[in-house]
Amino acid sequence: MKTLFNKLSSLSLWQLAIAMIAVSLIVRFASLAMYPLMDTTEARYGEMARIMFETQNWVTPMFDYDVPFWGKPPLFTWLSAGGIALFGNNEFAVRLPHLIVGMGIIGLVYLFAIKAGKSRSEAALAAAVLASCAIFIVISGAVMTDTALTLGITTSMASYWLALERQSKTAGYLFFVGLAIGLLAKGPLTLVLVGISLGLWICIGGRWLQPFRMLPWRSGLPLMLAIALPWYLIAEWQTPGFLNYFLIGEHFMRFVVSGWEGDLYGTAHNEARGTIWLFAILAALPWTPVFFYQLFRRFRAGSESISNNYIQFLWCWMLAPLLLFTFAGNILSSYVMPGIPAFALLIAAYQSEKPLTSKVYLTGFITPALIMGAATALSLGVTGKTGENSLMSLWQKQPEAQFSDLYYVGHRPFSAQYYSDGKARKAQGELAVTIEGLNQPAFIVHSTKEVNVFDNCEKRGNSEKRVLIYCTPDNG
Repeated sequence: MKTLFNKLSSLSLWQLAIAMIAVSLIVRFASLAMYPLMDTTEARYGEMARIMFETQNWVTPMFDYDVPFWGKPPLFTWLSAGGIALFGNNEFAVRLPHLIVGMGIIGLVYLFAIKAGKSRSEAALAAAVLASCAIFIVISGAVMTDTALTLGITTSMASYWLALERQSKTAGYLFFVGLAIGLLAKGPLTLVLVGISLGLWICIGGRWLQPFRMLPWRSGLPLMLAIALPWYLIAEWQTPGFLNYFLIGEHFMRFVVSGWEGDLYGTAHNEARGTIWLFAILAALPWTPVFFYQLFRRFRAGSESISNNYIQFLWCWMLAPLLLFTFAGNILSSYVMPGIPAFALLIAAYQSEKPLTSKVYLTGFITPALIMGAATALSLGVTGKTGENSLMSLWQKQPEAQFSDLYYVGHRPFSAQYYSDGKARKAQGELAVTIEGLNQPAFIVHSTKEVNVFDNCEKRGNSEKRVLIYCTPDNG
């Protein structure tokens, strides 16, 4: 271990950054198939992708068969369903497209720094910090909406800067392409986050109208609408009521009303106001202490870099999601994700202006080690957080599985739906009622807390929380 540390310490910052990126991505790639889809988020979105591929309905993500999911646009589902089309229905297939998007963001951050006139070492360090940032590398390998949203916002923010500072016409159009990606990833939230970022930066610098004149509005807006609007119109036509629920419910009520009861899908969260800032500190690990130390050194030295337009721009980009969700109670830690690329660029910029020893950046290798450890723990089931993969695997091995129904008494996890290929159905009553109502043999899954014994049922297996039984109708 000491020899490895010495070898890494002897690398240049550029070499160290490249090694960090490679190790982080290789480890995350290797971990994709190591552990099951967990309830609720990954299993829920994985099941939506499975249904999309099975039904070939590529317009509206489905919460269940014939139950439309109006909570998010379809980009995350398209990604995972595309993975299923290429590699079959498994954890690797549904997660890989999201990791590829994450790799694209890492590459985009590197290219942006280079195009913005930064050194190769600074650009590589920004990419490395991003690749090894806990929230980024975890979410990038997960079936979630936030990676695609971050791609859209990163594209827009980077393109805006290059359109303004480098007078790049191509970048001006890419700004609107990024907005379109975000609209298909998570909706109008993209416009709000980019608007807050740019609005803050424009107000701080007193720039006012000039920054807007550098964008090709007359052709850029139609380009954005041409990419994103058709899906919104088709989705409303296919499932009327979508636009009202999505635009009003998901983009206003969800964030303003803590524990919002209008959520059709039972996934509202209730956090104390301001929790997003704590989430950000934890999500940026292991780089949070390095960032705070950089700030401390700069303020102690009386640095004037805060007046630097580029630094101001990155700060506004980074803080936008935190400011937006400060007074929201219905939040997740992943909501900080769109600001993480700016956080990585800031660390790299501060390193260029007031360097720390390169040994400090060995910190980044902590993340892939923890990722592999966590993936191993999840695969072994020692964390206490489990999916229904093992129980559904046991069910599939039963000789009666192909011609018998499968019912879940009480809560039916999303992972049960996913790992049963949609065959797990929710029982309409308690265990005794379900068994009494059988008119043909069926498998029933119930809680281990249920201790009743039924003469017409046979135990076939169990997990830590649930029991699988096979029951025949009671003809007596």
